[in-house]
Amino acid sequence: MSERAAPFHCPYCGDEDLRPGEQGHGAWECRACSRAFQLKFLGLLAPGTSSNTGGGEEI
Repeated sequence: MSERAAPFHCPYCGDEDLRPGEQGHGAWECRACSRAFQLKFLGLLAPGTSSNTGGGEEI
């Protein structure tokens, strides 16, 4: 993947006025709440490790 993934909203205030940050790859700045944050891809989950594996009650 060569394109930069962009968040749709700020994880703190929910506003959509985001700009790429100067701190490096994955850094974003929110103009609404003046916070900076960084996104990082951790990897793919192995099959069967999701917390939504159907172990709940049936209705």
